[in-house]
Amino acid sequence: MADLSLAPRLASQLNEATNDTGRVAFCGPYVLSAITGFPISKVEDVVRDLRDVPQGRKPIVKGTYTEEVQEALSRFGYKMKPVSTFVHLPRKERPTLWSWMQKPRNAWAHYILAIHKGKEGHWILVKGVKMCDTFTEGRWTFVCDGPHRGCRIMEVFEVRRDLDV
Repeated sequence: MADLSLAPRLASQLNEATNDTGRVAFCGPYVLSAITGFPISKVEDVVRDLRDVPQGRKPIVKGTYTEEVQEALSRFGYKMKPVSTFVHLPRKERPTLWSWMQKPRNAWAHYILAIHKGKEGHWILVKGVKMCDTFTEGRWTFVCDGPHRGCRIMEVFEVRRDLDV
């Protein structure tokens, strides 16, 4: 039987990520929270479940892999499919967030982008002309006003509701 507590929430507006943990949360849980509408604590529980964390332990979810984000989304009733990858290109030849925003895409779909932020990888969420991540503290802001316009993109994934659920 399906877990109705993880059923997709239908909403026409953009969900702001809700950090109910009382501490700093990281990019993977923020992006998942903004897509699903569930608080970060619930998202982190799902990721910890994927990692087979021992019962009773609740370590902070600091880094997430593509497979973890994809599987967590599927548990919430969403599909994540790869759209573009630029990891085969040297970093300086990869498109920036701003140049990617100039290209046509579906305005109704969420796009998760893996970008370079310094020496680290970072997840951001884009829908239409707005973006959301840890740097915006879960609030949606226009990409042109956001902190990542010049960041280089590693991979792009499209996220939609899984209508087969």
